[in-house]
Amino acid sequence: MAVMMQAFYWDAPQKEKQEGNWWNVIAEHVEALSKSGISALWLPPVSKGYDNRSMGYDPYDYWDLGDYDQKGGKKTLYGNRAELEALIKTAHEHKVALYADMVINHNSGADEEEVNPLDGEKRWTKFKPMSGKFPRDWNSFHPSRYEQVMVEGENYAGYPHLCHRNPHVYKAMFDYSRFLVEELGFDGFRFDFAKGYGSWMISVLSKYRYVKNGEEFTPFVVVELWSGTEEIGAWIDRIDSMTDNQIMAFDFPLRYKLKDVCDTLNYDLRNLTDGGAVVMDRPMHAATFVDNHDMGDNAIVHDKMLAYSFIMVHEGYPCVFWYDYFNNGLARNGSPNGIDALIAVHLSHAGGDSQILHADPDLYIMQRIGYKSDVVDQPGLIYVLNNLGDKWSGTSVKTQWTNQKFRPVAWDGHDTALPDERTTDAEGNAEFPAPPRGFAVYIPVFY
Repeated sequence: MAVMMQAFYWDAPQKEKQEGNWWNVIAEHVEALSKSGISALWLPPVSKGYDNRSMGYDPYDYWDLGDYDQKGGKKTLYGNRAELEALIKTAHEHKVALYADMVINHNSGADEEEVNPLDGEKRWTKFKPMSGKFPRDWNSFHPSRYEQVMVEGENYAGYPHLCHRNPHVYKAMFDYSRFLVEELGFDGFRFDFAKGYGSWMISVLSKYRYVKNGEEFTPFVVVELWSGTEEIGAWIDRIDSMTDNQIMAFDFPLRYKLKDVCDTLNYDLRNLTDGGAVVMDRPMHAATFVDNHDMGDNAIVHDKMLAYSFIMVHEGYPCVFWYDYFNNGLARNGSPNGIDALIAVHLSHAGGDSQILHADPDLYIMQRIGYKSDVVDQPGLIYVLNNLGDKWSGTSVKTQWTNQKFRPVAWDGHDTALPDERTTDAEGNAEFPAPPRGFAVYIPVFY
């Protein structure tokens, strides 16, 4: 019952002529996003990178949030600490959580080169941040006295790679995490490039007993593990053995399936039923998404609403991309044909298990069976995905509801005409159609 938004895209402040002002830009949208059902915002890295205009994925001074005149200027690309704190305050006033992007495997922008005495190699590993916090030298990186050969993880793009087994580095990562949660007020973490270091590091940062507003606090945690289902599953098994906290992973395998649905002519929709995605194998661990800041030339080009419809009606924690919502105009507030309508039905009806009722190369129909508790009542839904580009398509399926009326609440496609209401018979059967190259979501109507 939650939807997050990635509240940036690559070079967003420059492209929108908002350098040093992005925290304020996001803050201006918080109230409207909250009303649309967005419950959390994933923010870009908040710390100063190798250059004050960098995206922050090359951290230099973790404690410089835009208040020290270093690396080309004072503010970060997004703003300064006061503006970030104002954004966090505004978000919390509207019951929107904030997730911090954690880049803890590689660093950049060192002030000096130095020779690593273990291998005689000269590297940029001497860091003298103006904040005075977390100065580092060669022994903070691989190879170090603590780990001469990197046992776990992958190096990234030749950057100096932090050695977390060095107590100085280990402590700094804890200090930084506590700073984000306990001092700034963040509600969770998104760990960048989780392949870059041992899963144990995420485990210990996740299960630390943070204190927020005078009470113990457990942060939400999601990781970027850009890999296949088996590797992500093995990683989740390792992390589950180390902590009771539920840690999620972005569902890259599902995302590539959805790109094929949208961009590949005559894609066989039965591929959506064969497993091979985190949400299908481990739904409680799946953070689903359509595109993000890293996709670049691999972004979905055609019929992107098909992908958004899929992640909004199935299990998992769906993530909306800022660029799609605003720049591509897919929010469509007040319309049944946009992301906002899908968020609404996700929150109100998408509960319980997903059950596939029909799948052939061109048509996919699923029901969510519904879920009810003392605090939640999501009655369930019927979802239809039509891959045919030239006509409406549907078929009769046997649902769990007998003699039940259904009305469409969200739909889109190459024809946006209003779908007809449907009523199941005494055995639960009815035909549910969707527009050409489109989708339709039907909900039960109770009197």
